[in-house]
Amino acid sequence: MNTIFIRAGILWGAAFVAFVTVPAHGKSIVDSMHNLSISGPGAVKATTQTEICIFCHTPHNARPDIPYLWNRLDPAGAYTPYASTTLKAAVGQPTGTSRLCLSCHDGTIAPGAVLSQTAVMPFTASMSGRSSNLGINLADDHPVSFDYSAAAALNGQLKSAALLPSNVRLDATGQMQCTACHNPHNDQYGKFLVMSNLGAALCVSCHSKTNWSGNSHATSPKTWNGTAPDPWPSSSYTTVAANGCGNCHRPHNAAGEQRLLNYAVEETTCLVCHNGNVATKNISADLAKIYRHPVDAFTGFHDTAENYAGTVSKHVECVDCHNPHQVVNSSSTDLAPWVPGILKGVPGVDLYTNAYIPSATYEYQICFKCHGALINNVLTTPPPITRSWPTTRDNRTKFTGVSFHPVVNPLNKISDNMLVAPWAKGSMLHCTDCHGSDSGGARGSHGSIYPFILVAEYKTSELLPTSATAYLTDSALCFKCHRADTLFGSTAKFPQHRKHLNSTTGTNERCSYCHDPHGSPYPGMINFDMRPGIVSLSGGKPIQLIYVAGQLGNKNTCVLTCHGYVHGS
Repeated sequence: MNTIFIRAGILWGAAFVAFVTVPAHGKSIVDSMHNLSISGPGAVKATTQTEICIFCHTPHNARPDIPYLWNRLDPAGAYTPYASTTLKAAVGQPTGTSRLCLSCHDGTIAPGAVLSQTAVMPFTASMSGRSSNLGINLADDHPVSFDYSAAAALNGQLKSAALLPSNVRLDATGQMQCTACHNPHNDQYGKFLVMSNLGAALCVSCHSKTNWSGNSHATSPKTWNGTAPDPWPSSSYTTVAANGCGNCHRPHNAAGEQRLLNYAVEETTCLVCHNGNVATKNISADLAKIYRHPVDAFTGFHDTAENYAGTVSKHVECVDCHNPHQVVNSSSTDLAPWVPGILKGVPGVDLYTNAYIPSATYEYQICFKCHGALINNVLTTPPPITRSWPTTRDNRTKFTGVSFHPVVNPLNKISDNMLVAPWAKGSMLHCTDCHGSDSGGARGSHGSIYPFILVAEYKTSELLPTSATAYLTDSALCFKCHRADTLFGSTAKFPQHRKHLNSTTGTNERCSYCHDPHGSPYPGMINFDMRPGIVSLSGGKPIQLIYVAGQLGNKNTCVLTCHGYVHGS
């Protein structure tokens, strides 16, 4: 450690020398923005005053109620403290050293107004409009003046006070104050931080987020390509890993008050990097497509603490599917049905009980939060296709039927030679194998040019395809996994099935007319499309529209009218 001597000027006819101890090679107050004298390096400084320490301290007649030979008035007004639905601390009005800092940094008292001077010292500029001016609304600033140990006892993601590094100091009463993070006399690490925040080192001194150390936002070496906007405008760090928490959060003057986000619009906080300028995949491009998860349609609806057992307003935000503190970009190594790394740590809904799960095990559990029937949340919007089996948007219940795509259980009722490699008997699917980007963009159901956010064409219109070629094109999604020759070829396993795909007779029915991809109470995912002109009761007779499996000579039989052709029993 070095001891440097700063001559603060002549006070009361005597030389006053202040002693400031800083680390070797440190940046003392003389060279920092806290040197408000005429010799200071900043834009906000006195026009004539040569003393340095006088703006906070005086050797004589200092305030008797405050230590540190304090030379400033006490802020008079009340503050709006930080608050959020996930806050576990009792935060009130600023106390202790935090209140002393605010005597300059709330902007209500001029920097040149000190007790030892009868007149306010003139300055070159005011604090107005500067990031260092916190104002009296502290709702957008890191909370201060709370009992740290009491908060840590309630919040499992705050470290014990006993585990805090020596640089991070609570005050004598155990409260977290501005001085836990800032040393006003030493600017060695920039922003008067008590230690380097490279890789969020200062943040994680207190905050212990689940799985943070291995997640992509803590380890990614990605850099910004220079295309506007700048994702890190107030940072000197140049990689995702180096910025750490700063990729999304700002401790002061945050635009998104709750949880101190960099931007007030939730998705902007994510997309400032996930637009192809930092992250490789351009999610912004997918979210601009006509069929997408409309994260831009909701602002302020999502809450990290939202209660799934109560009423949850309809919404979708990036963090409904992604946990930025646990996300791991492991992509191709994620096997169905397990939750992939990019979705780790996200809540879900159990398949069978419809119960809330704090951290999903399987990808489909996350999808069922919205595409099932959330507890106490009635799904009133009708589905796009009315089917013979109970028409519902609750796809969770469809996956508990007799047959369904192998999302929740393996595919065991099909021959390997009917599938396109690598799919085979026993394979399982993620929901995102079908629902995702059409252009090979970022993995996941962000957006597509095809309805239902599908990775390929899957037409369901009433208008029949005109040829076998058109049929293959219109049902391209299906033929990513299913071999076409098993349906069209002369040796097809299902000759009756092949008759439905005969372009000569003009009966190239769409897959969706008979099959419900999410599930059915009948084998083969049979669940007829009931829209006018496609399927109706056989001959208009008042009989049940049914699919009979393994009867009538051990053949599967339909009782219906399809595009005017009567299928009788």
